[in-house]
Amino acid sequence: MVALIATAAFLRLTPLPLAAGQAEGTPSQLATLGADSAGTVTSDTLFAKLLDRNQWRDSLLQRYSVRRIYRVTNSKGALSAEEQVSLQFEAPGTKKYDVVSEKGSAAIRRLVFKPLLESEVETAGGRSRHNSSITPSNYSLEIVGQEEIDGRPCYVVIATPLRKNKYLFKGKVWIDSADFAVVKIDGEPAKNPSWWTRKIHFVRQCQKIGDFWLPRTDESVTTVRIFGTHILTIEHRDYQVGSTQ
Repeated sequence: MVALIATAAFLRLTPLPLAAGQAEGTPSQLATLGADSAGTVTSDTLFAKLLDRNQWRDSLLQRYSVRRIYRVTNSKGALSAEEQVSLQFEAPGTKKYDVVSEKGSAAIRRLVFKPLLESEVETAGGRSRHNSSITPSNYSLEIVGQEEIDGRPCYVVIATPLRKNKYLFKGKVWIDSADFAVVKIDGEPAKNPSWWTRKIHFVRQCQKIGDFWLPRTDESVTTVRIFGTHILTIEHRDYQVGSTQ
């Protein structure tokens, strides 16, 4: 339980980016912007485009609602707890949620799911915010290749935190080469948030909903001293999105 609380603390204090929106211009135009003399997109240009497009997309996103399913299982897949919630967002920074159903361990629901949700509501409004976003003040990015995810070309980059901080992560980021949006993150905390946790590995995958990129799944696998492995997953379903377009 201690390790799950530490994992929840890392996830709620390290808000992973929402990649929303459709980039302006055609994919071919955007993919060649800022290329060097050899026609290769540089890491600095990719970083700049990511920040620019994130800001532009955030300005378009007015509201959304989503059904989320939170689950904790052990390494054998046995369910320890589950909670389904309905969450609503209103720009510029208001979130609220309602619990739809719940089962399993009341302690996990109280000490893991509830803090995750309450912290998200607080940080959306600017309270208890930690600067852990993917920006030049927090990370360096290095392009290491290109891959397709769901048929969409992506730049694969290594994100290296500039300081050993429990609110930052280290790992790989996949950035859509047309929309300049984060499609996937695969990493671990830059600093272990608790002595009890031997390792935390998380994966966030996003999906395109109309003109917007939004989270699809979050999975965090925690290896705990003495107690073994626990898996926290969050599924994001049934989005309803409103924008200024």
